[in-house]
Amino acid sequence: MLPVRHAEVRPREASRPRRFVFLLLDKFTMVSFAGAIEPLRIANRMAGKKLFDWILIGEGGDSVSCSNGASFKLDAGLIELDREDTLLVCGGLDVQKVTSKAVISWLRREARRGLTIGGICTGGWAMAKAGLLDGKKATIHWENQDGFLEEFEDVKLTKSIFVIDGSRMTTAGGTSSIDLMLKLIAADHGDELANTVADQLIYTSIRTDQDTQRLSIPTRIGVRHPKLSQVIQMMENNIEDPISPADLAEDVGMSTRQLERLFRRYLNRSPKRYYMELRLQKARNLLMQTDMSVINVALACGFASPSHFSKCYRAHYNTTPYRERGTQGAAPTPGLTRLSI
Repeated sequence: MLPVRHAEVRPREASRPRRFVFLLLDKFTMVSFAGAIEPLRIANRMAGKKLFDWILIGEGGDSVSCSNGASFKLDAGLIELDREDTLLVCGGLDVQKVTSKAVISWLRREARRGLTIGGICTGGWAMAKAGLLDGKKATIHWENQDGFLEEFEDVKLTKSIFVIDGSRMTTAGGTSSIDLMLKLIAADHGDELANTVADQLIYTSIRTDQDTQRLSIPTRIGVRHPKLSQVIQMMENNIEDPISPADLAEDVGMSTRQLERLFRRYLNRSPKRYYMELRLQKARNLLMQTDMSVINVALACGFASPSHFSKCYRAHYNTTPYRERGTQGAAPTPGLTRLSI
């Protein structure tokens, strides 16, 4: 390995290293946690001195497992933190179940003391449950957005990679925590150090809070056809009140027959079938991530009656909405992840 070339560092006002406290919820996502902690380690190495410090805490204070089964030894339980600490709540699978009343009470207590608090991956859900995001802009993994929107109406949810709103921060999961940490490193010690850390991570495209989460529709479906992409975007934006194939076709300047041929050629299904699958996928997310009644889930996904919803759901997932909700702990259907990565 080549000798380390220390980056020029802009001094931070604080006289001691900035400490990050990682609250690890059970089944937290390793990639998002690693994306948050590794930039701090690398920043210290590239600066040639300790700019950042960190500890791992969790309910019980002993150990916690992430979503891939690996266990982490904790430094402490739900202790009282220093007001200068930055607290990052790391979530992952089944965040609704693992966010206990004790965790919620502790988050509220620390928030009242003025800490800067962030949510990594689904950690934003725990923050919202504690009321820490009311009136704030926030983000969460795209797969969790449907359930989040239904449960937390006072939060201004966005589709950004990460969001910083005052003393509250949230990320979208996956590698988005890297982008947030590079932003914080740059704010504390300058762009040069942040860029040096990105180079060490072989992170060639640093994203900002203006970047959105999901791949473009052409990339997702593997087809670059402007009218097809336009129709799919309209479908995704109108789940609760579905638009008829005739109106979709008219809006993009083609006949219904041409629209049918377009979907058959590129997606091997009819527009009606594709639209139904989008609506059922949202319904499944709501069933798994919220306490909404099956009737309300049906209405939110454009079904006029629970019986029709149940029939369509059974045909697609080979189970009923009621049974689906009763098996939330079971393995997810292949190709559909129950919570974010």
